[in-house]
Amino acid sequence: MTNPPMILQEAMLYFADERVCIDFVADLRWPNGVTCPHCDATTVAHIQSRRIWQCKGCRRQFSVKVGTIFEDSPISLSKWLPAIWLIASAKNGISSYEIQRSLGVTQKSAWFMLHRIRLAMQAGTLEKVDGEVEVDETFIGGKARFMHEDKREAKIKGRGSAGKTAVLGLLERHGPDGHSAVRAQVVPNTKRQSLSPEVRKHVIEGSSVYTDALKSYDDLAIDYVHEVIDHAESYVRGVVYTNGIENFWSLLKRGIKGTYVSVEPYHLFRYLDEQAFRFNSRKATEFDRFQFAAKSSYRKKVDV
Repeated sequence: MTNPPMILQEAMLYFADERVCIDFVADLRWPNGVTCPHCDATTVAHIQSRRIWQCKGCRRQFSVKVGTIFEDSPISLSKWLPAIWLIASAKNGISSYEIQRSLGVTQKSAWFMLHRIRLAMQAGTLEKVDGEVEVDETFIGGKARFMHEDKREAKIKGRGSAGKTAVLGLLERHGPDGHSAVRAQVVPNTKRQSLSPEVRKHVIEGSSVYTDALKSYDDLAIDYVHEVIDHAESYVRGVVYTNGIENFWSLLKRGIKGTYVSVEPYHLFRYLDEQAFRFNSRKATEFDRFQFAAKSSYRKKVDV
């Protein structure tokens, strides 16, 4: 791709032509030539008038959207690609209403597009992290003092975390590219049987793991160099601290509160993927973040 767009204005102009969008996605998806998404055959014929291909092996026709987050959507790529640019470059996220105003689609379509783009932003890696890893948990949900009395009585019972969704986060300090990277996921609760298996699933045995004084992490010392920082006493003790992952929690909650206002627990994992993508690609240019998300669009199983 020669002279790629570097800013939003250039992107909007560049992707205004649907043919340009199709060629861009095709080049990202098939850099070595078009292959059939149904049978992987390389002998395909391009039907220019309909902007699709036909496989000479299985005889099936397909467009560049098949097998991507764009599949089964009548929305043109000239709207999909600017939407990816907008969500990838927004520091605190972007709401469906802003996508509606910017691209001229309905709010319902904008909401649908954003959730599919968040699907493309999933890390989806099976590789474990190692080195120095910070582990922490938090709760996402509305504050009791802002709830209507009836809703507060129905949801809030016991301590402050009641009625909220538990989230576990792992931050790998100074990863392969020299920058810290984070993973976050929804967990049933903050008990040992929920947290310990997830840490072991994502962190290589023998790594240095830093946590707060939550008792649920006590058994990590069996497999890791486990150091604990008790926040009742201090927040930093040499290299033992969880300030990095707590910084991520701050960014996440600021985005949810300031941009999305309210997030249903059922959809929370999508917003975690979005914020983790934004945090992990913070050193990249706008075009690089956009291109990475666009490349991932055909590697995800669509379930939205």
